[in-house]
Amino acid sequence: MQERNTLQKRIVHETLISLCNHPTADEVAAEVQSNYPSISRATVYRILNRLADSGEALRIRINNGADHFDHQTFPHYHVHCSSCGKVADVTMPVEELVEMLSDTSGYRIFGYSLQFDGLCPECQELSEAGA
Repeated sequence: MQERNTLQKRIVHETLISLCNHPTADEVAAEVQSNYPSISRATVYRILNRLADSGEALRIRINNGADHFDHQTFPHYHVHCSSCGKVADVTMPVEELVEMLSDTSGYRIFGYSLQFDGLCPECQELSEAGA
């Protein structure tokens, strides 16, 4: 039984990597099930949660939306399109801001989450074309 879970975990993790677009659990499950119909949606959800809990994947909590998952686990930030729901990586130095916050507030900062919301280029084009 352990081998089956290991195989399923590998399939889910490889699918997350292959999608490389910060998918939701539903998107990962749909892709897994298109290739491996015997793997249930619940199993995909459980494995994604375990991957996130173990640090093998990032869970991106979206305000008022479904969680997305990222196979890249190094510290980085995300921008979320309020129109289509797409999530993309953002590269920016936040360490200086955290240090400044710590200096001015007296708090020792041990964690934070940072999400930007906006419109992706595709949704901006659609918005401008419809205006």
